[in-house]
Amino acid sequence: MTEVRYRVRPAGPLNGTAVVQGAKNAALPMIGAALLARRGQTVLRNVPAITDVQRAVDLARLLGAHVEYHPNDRLLVIDATDITSSRLPANLTRLFRGSVLFLAPVLHRRGEVIFEGAGGCALGTRGLDFHYRGLARLGAHIDEQGTTISIKAGNLRGADLYLDTPSHTGTENLIMAAALTPGRTVIENTALEPEVLDVVAMLTAMGAQISGAGTGRIVVHGVDELNATEYTIMPDRMDAGVLAIAAAITGGTINLVGGTVLDHFGVAAHKLHQMGVELGAAGAVTNVTRPGQLHPINVITDTHPGFATDLQPPLMALATQAPGASYFRERIHDARYALADELTKLGADLTVDGEKAVVHGGKPLRGADVIAQDLRTGIGLVLAGLVADGETVIGNGTMIDRGHADLASRFTALGADITRDEI
Repeated sequence: MTEVRYRVRPAGPLNGTAVVQGAKNAALPMIGAALLARRGQTVLRNVPAITDVQRAVDLARLLGAHVEYHPNDRLLVIDATDITSSRLPANLTRLFRGSVLFLAPVLHRRGEVIFEGAGGCALGTRGLDFHYRGLARLGAHIDEQGTTISIKAGNLRGADLYLDTPSHTGTENLIMAAALTPGRTVIENTALEPEVLDVVAMLTAMGAQISGAGTGRIVVHGVDELNATEYTIMPDRMDAGVLAIAAAITGGTINLVGGTVLDHFGVAAHKLHQMGVELGAAGAVTNVTRPGQLHPINVITDTHPGFATDLQPPLMALATQAPGASYFRERIHDARYALADELTKLGADLTVDGEKAVVHGGKPLRGADVIAQDLRTGIGLVLAGLVADGETVIGNGTMIDRGHADLASRFTALGADITRDEI
């Protein structure tokens, strides 16, 4: 396997215009949803050219779908007329957690799905049992043998479902399962993320009957079939957040282009404002600048509309540059502080105690060899490297490629000194 390393050196404030990529967390469930259409071609636009999307494309092809992927045009064409396999093999599913979003589509198309485990970032105990329990309540038969789960459709009927926590993948999977299940399905405690609403909008365009998206209680009336459609994916608010923090940490000004980004920031916009970052919207363009000194911050991650856990590591990198003590409390993932040890290698002063972390900012960082333990840790290290004296070398860079398209070239266009090396 090719090893990827990112090399980052300080180059002053980043300035210019950056295009926000399409949302990773909307693109992956939409690729799965496209398999629900028994005929025709589904066209997805604004598809991010990231490795997780490529893996989803590979998995769809392995299942028998005909897929045309044009990453330079951010275009994906999926013809799922022929779905010939029920198996989601471990060699692909363990590479990206989004593979779990193929469960419901394959179950409907084949009457059975065999799942050999999901991968992605190592973020602690992110169980998948609520996916299986929901499918079981719809009438599916679940057989678990070690790391392999076999799910058979049986006599599927609408039912009352709930999620113990408002997981966006759990919500999307159960909505896709209910869309073609006869009868009325009610799903309680559903996720409120904008990406979930985007997936619901696509399914509605395919002919699904869904109401209540964004309220925490979704009602689905099963239909006989879903149709291929054409859909444009929303902008990626995590990618937008990283670009905004790049402007903030370097003291530059960046214009973000690609949709109503500021509307999707939620609490993150308020936290950046408290730190001294100015954000303003002019139509489809969001302007980000940091005119003065950064201020310390207090952050508690939560499900949407709370502060997104995926933006916690980037904000932690920013906090290293804010004189004073910043406090973090991680409520979503119990292994989200992998960045802390790596920032310490760069000279950051911080401590972690369980779900809490304290960053004593305002001290200079120095370049060092560090490791991207997961996607968000990797991008946090890129941001820290923009202001660390000397060169920061980030190993395991394939993690960064999972979620950010053409990162080096987009940052270079803004004035950064960053290279991506394949070894």
